[in-house]
Amino acid sequence: MSSSRQSKGETSMRLGRANLDRLPAGIRRPAYDRSRITPGIVHLGLGAFHRAHQAVVIDDCLAAGSSSWGIIGASLRSPDTRDALAPQDHLYTVAVRAAEGTEHRIIGALLDSVVAREKPAALVERMADPAIRIVSLTVTEKGYCHTPQTGDLDERHPDVVHDLNNVDAPRSAPGFIVAALARRRALGIPPFTVLCCDNLAANGHTVQRIVTQFAALRSRDLGKWIADTVAFPCTMVDRIVPETTNADRDAVAAALGMRDAWPVMTEPFTQWVVEDRFCAGRPDLAAAGVELVTDVKPFELMKLRLLNASHSALAYLGYLAGYETIADTMQDPHFARLAARVMEDAAVTLTMPSGTDLAAYRASLLERFANPALHHRTWQIAMDGSQKLPQRLLGAMQDRLARNLPIATHALAVAGWMRYVSAIDEQGRAIDVRDPLAAELASLAREAGPVAERLAPALLGVARVFGPLGAEPRLREAVTAALGRLYKEGARRAVETLVSA
Repeated sequence: MSSSRQSKGETSMRLGRANLDRLPAGIRRPAYDRSRITPGIVHLGLGAFHRAHQAVVIDDCLAAGSSSWGIIGASLRSPDTRDALAPQDHLYTVAVRAAEGTEHRIIGALLDSVVAREKPAALVERMADPAIRIVSLTVTEKGYCHTPQTGDLDERHPDVVHDLNNVDAPRSAPGFIVAALARRRALGIPPFTVLCCDNLAANGHTVQRIVTQFAALRSRDLGKWIADTVAFPCTMVDRIVPETTNADRDAVAAALGMRDAWPVMTEPFTQWVVEDRFCAGRPDLAAAGVELVTDVKPFELMKLRLLNASHSALAYLGYLAGYETIADTMQDPHFARLAARVMEDAAVTLTMPSGTDLAAYRASLLERFANPALHHRTWQIAMDGSQKLPQRLLGAMQDRLARNLPIATHALAVAGWMRYVSAIDEQGRAIDVRDPLAAELASLAREAGPVAERLAPALLGVARVFGPLGAEPRLREAVTAALGRLYKEGARRAVETLVSA
């Protein structure tokens, strides 16, 4: 925080263990003695989502007596989170924002953090500690070094190539997991459970495939041992977590009477569905509200195809229409109807357990998207679309085509992505596209020009995104037509035309 802001009367006191008793009475704080907590989890990907979701659940578990399940967080690349949290004893605030007000809670489940790039061998050593029984992950779709369309390891990925040549100093999440499991195997230590909390199709099975494929490139026996002994439960996670702004930091400081360098903002809703399959024990997740099930897939597809797909549609088309946040976008009744249409079209592709109320779930999503207190930027959600499209939009499109159902709504969302990754908005301004394939996609867009009949086929030919589906004539026709409308009418008018038909 700048000195100029502090000169206006802001407190210089920093959140930390020594200051917990100086918090206002209405601030919830850890309901346990942190000095008695020991680590049982290493989490890869110490971002805002983990700190607003899984870490909150573990905080509840610690309060209920599961004292050996504290978290060691690992940032794979950037030191920013560690540098923000270490001076405040890894305590931080979760600010839960609703239209009627904000609740603040201090989370103590994070005991320590490391930056993998600084000392990769030290992270491998911590993961190999027998006390660690779960390694969880929120590294985003791109962090698995895989091909989203197939779910297989991308053996040509630069981090995979590096890790195979530097087995004790990895860079990637699969590289760290395999290095730690190999160390445990060599020392006779039982393996840990690998708990993926990212939006991947069949995420546990996908990560198992990626990790065992990586391990087999090191040693066929190691790959077989991992396949035979390591548990990879599937999960579904759901909570909206916008990026934290300086204004958010100021608001939290005012509520706490002290500074928190990196609080996280979120919504009241939270859900975590987990396949109950762990090879080295687990905390009492059910007591903290986690749904433990035998088959996560229906819930995972429900979230990917209803929440995430409509979120992406709102992000790309809303950004192009000039809306900064999802809540802003939802104020436009045509875009609110677009989100509902994406969900309606995807719902027919789902087979849910008896008693699941999809209509109520869809209604709750629309309410959550419209939450005016949650400033979730369309630009943030638009990141890494090449990794997200297969799970969020393309699967439902493929299933609808198999049923001979129209795909116009999803086609417009995909066309919005195409228009977005061309890196030029409707006013001719540059778009800051954040995507692993950004350079390749922008190059294809420059070569094709702003002509739907050239750009749509060029991008549909990117096999790492669309695979064989990109050659499907009905999909090509629908997406090309939708992209043509975006260029001709603009995003606002194209959405209005679609939902009014």
